[in-house]
Amino acid sequence: MSLAAALTDEAKKPVIVRDCLQIIDAEVASKSGLSGMAVKAGYRAVKGIKPGFIESVVDGLLPEFAEALDPIHADAVAQGADVEDYFRQHKSRVADALLAVTDAKAEKSTNKIVKGTYSKLRGTAKKHVEDAVPRLAGLIVRHAA
Repeated sequence: MSLAAALTDEAKKPVIVRDCLQIIDAEVASKSGLSGMAVKAGYRAVKGIKPGFIESVVDGLLPEFAEALDPIHADAVAQGADVEDYFRQHKSRVADALLAVTDAKAEKSTNKIVKGTYSKLRGTAKKHVEDAVPRLAGLIVRHAA
């Protein structure tokens, strides 16, 4: 079964979305310094758009994220590599794949808060996404096996 099929299985999807939200919350909470303050402020702003907004965004993006990560997962499996280790070793590729999805979505967004916040944080986004790869890899192993 492909990663995309496993991560978008309607029976598993609510649990996967919940786990994604926990990863996001943990990653945001772990940020420090000026960059961390900017990330936390941006996250609060986007969360404040409406209750459940982040959850609906994650639910909507999950299929595209899974498709974007599918080739990386397939490479790990084809090489017989440990998926978590492979994702960690290729964190730049993982981040680029995920950010390609969010860049396209942000470009099309009509919500000024989302678009402005994304634009302000995009410069440091790759590092933050790379930092999240170990947690993300764990989620993939848990739900795609």
